[in-house]
Amino acid sequence: MDKRLGFIGVGNMGEALVKGLIGSKAAQPSQICVSARRAERVEELKKTYGVLGGSNAEVARHSDVLVLAVKPQILDQVLRGIAPDVSSDQLIVSVAAGVPIAAIERRLHPPMRIVRAMPNTPATIGAGATAITLGEHATETDLVTAKTIFDSVGLTVVLEENQLDAVTGLSGSGPAYIFLIIEALADAGVKVGLSRRASMQLAAQTVLGSAKLLIESGLHPGMLKDGVTSPGGTAIAGLHTLEAGGLRNVLMNAVETATRRSRELGEEFLRKP
Repeated sequence: MDKRLGFIGVGNMGEALVKGLIGSKAAQPSQICVSARRAERVEELKKTYGVLGGSNAEVARHSDVLVLAVKPQILDQVLRGIAPDVSSDQLIVSVAAGVPIAAIERRLHPPMRIVRAMPNTPATIGAGATAITLGEHATETDLVTAKTIFDSVGLTVVLEENQLDAVTGLSGSGPAYIFLIIEALADAGVKVGLSRRASMQLAAQTVLGSAKLLIESGLHPGMLKDGVTSPGGTAIAGLHTLEAGGLRNVLMNAVETATRRSRELGEEFLRKP
């Protein structure tokens, strides 16, 4: 990209995006400027990646694309602080979960070109799943720019904004569900006699390999499940126990509950004066 990229907030997600852009050669370090609450964090990123550093206001003023990679809890404060330093010539990209585009625009200078994104933590290793949505004033060029940013850390899909809370409930919160499943599988391995190390390795690789097989084969998960399940065998015995325990119902309820909480957070943000 031939654009100046600014990152306000370089925690795990902000750093993942910086690393992904540089690693994929989508941007050069000299195009990227970062800010953080701690000056030593900015210095760390400058030393590690060769990027530039500055205050929130400086990053906002000198960026063509400004990525807001901060927690929803402090986004309001950040937006109010940079409002004098942004303009409608810039593209604003927010990764704050649950915060609607309308709330972001209201604290800046409407009309603003805004893209809202919901990445997940596997982006830190280049295996993220991100959904993005365009604000009313964002352009097709802005869509290409946003996809370039998030494609550098994994898979990107484009959705309507009213679907992003569901994304938060599914892929945004999903890694937590998968980690719990891996931990439970590893505990089960220990219970039936495997070492903790072997159990954890086998459980994690099984989840990784299963996901990879699903993606690369393009087959429906039900077909792949049936391929593992032989008549009277071990897999069908285990599946019967999972169905009896309501695994599908529990996972569906978890996604639904997380989606509802994301909507609540967005509504709370909108109610702020």
